[in-house]
Amino acid sequence: MKKLALHWKILIGMILGIVFGFIMNTIDGGKEFVTDWIKPFGTIFINLLKLIAVPLILASLIKGISDLKDISKIKTMGFRTMVIYMLTTVVAIVIGLGIVNIVKPGAGMSAETIEKIKSKYETSSGVVDKLAKASAQNESGPLQALVDIFPSNIFQSLGNASMLQIIFFALFVGISLLLISEKKAKPLMDFFDSLNEVVMKMVDLIMLFAPYAVFALLANVIIAFDDTEILLKLLVYAICVIAGLLLMISFYLILVSIYVKKSPLWFLKNISPAQLLAFSTSSSAATLPVTMERVEEHLGVDKEVSGFVLPVGATINMDGTSLYQAIAAVFIMQVIWPEGLTFSNQLIIVATALLASIGSAAVPSAGMVMLVIVLESIGFPEELLPIGLALIFAVDRPLDMMRTTVNVTGDATVSMIIAKSLGKLHEPKPKEWDDNYEAVK
Repeated sequence: MKKLALHWKILIGMILGIVFGFIMNTIDGGKEFVTDWIKPFGTIFINLLKLIAVPLILASLIKGISDLKDISKIKTMGFRTMVIYMLTTVVAIVIGLGIVNIVKPGAGMSAETIEKIKSKYETSSGVVDKLAKASAQNESGPLQALVDIFPSNIFQSLGNASMLQIIFFALFVGISLLLISEKKAKPLMDFFDSLNEVVMKMVDLIMLFAPYAVFALLANVIIAFDDTEILLKLLVYAICVIAGLLLMISFYLILVSIYVKKSPLWFLKNISPAQLLAFSTSSSAATLPVTMERVEEHLGVDKEVSGFVLPVGATINMDGTSLYQAIAAVFIMQVIWPEGLTFSNQLIIVATALLASIGSAAVPSAGMVMLVIVLESIGFPEELLPIGLALIFAVDRPLDMMRTTVNVTGDATVSMIIAKSLGKLHEPKPKEWDDNYEAVK
């Protein structure tokens, strides 16, 4: 095992976790055993990643901005980042709408199956919770998303891991460091540089535990699925989403090959640990420290680019989620509201899904909350919303895992594109957890 590359170890852990989960599903008391004795190790792993996410964003972004030495470069990088993120999101939504309109997975679903799904999931805590969160978000003012970017208490923002507020504060500090003398800025810049190195080393140490953590995470996911009949009925819808996500990854690989001039296989090999963790955790935010480590050390993106592009991407770039929302919205309409399937409504879906992706949190199942907002934007009957969510609730978790993988892949792709355009792409210099071990043991 020591000689195996990290991505192979993680993949083995995932496969064993899935097999173990299926075995435990067939044994009396197996689910309880996984929940009580296996799941906690996965939770610990996610907590450790979340623990270092905030200091990593703060340190890398402040250091990266202050290292640019030129405020105009910040404007250039910020503008290019936002434009490319929005363009890739539009591509994702169009791919999703294209597939769902061609395949029509919702057409012809039997009333019996709809009724069974409705009775099982419509009043479940998951569906009710998503509807409540969407309602609360809808009740906020039109500029609330803008207001929420500006923190009133940075320590509270750090405690709540409010990513956009932390990014704003880090940008503010980085720009302010540029505007004071180099002599006075140097101590603080050295502090954040050192903090960044320490946190990146913590990522290396945490990743030693990754194969065992994904085993625990996947085993827990598998024991949650106990109705295989409904899963089979929703298979065509799920295949549509998976096909769209694979097309989106293919689109990223084309960009890497044509613009960045790098081999797609080389890109996938080096980013795969972050992809596999994104799949296991369903959280772009939890995966962010690993994504940054892979992009900086294994893809060769300069710290000042990755420190800005990746945290912003983990917050606003949700290509996989946007593609899913487009397919899910039309699928639900095909099943229970076919009269709403007009061309103008699909244009509204494109616009709303784009805006919703910016406001979508980088946490598990946030996409379903935003889906409610997308459906409400086209006048979807309010009384049918619980049924609509119930239709896709059974397969939301595995699809959430896959779309998070696409989100993370998109972030890494855009960071390479921005780095290439700014001349900030260098030869990768991977670091290991024990680089300095001989000197201190």
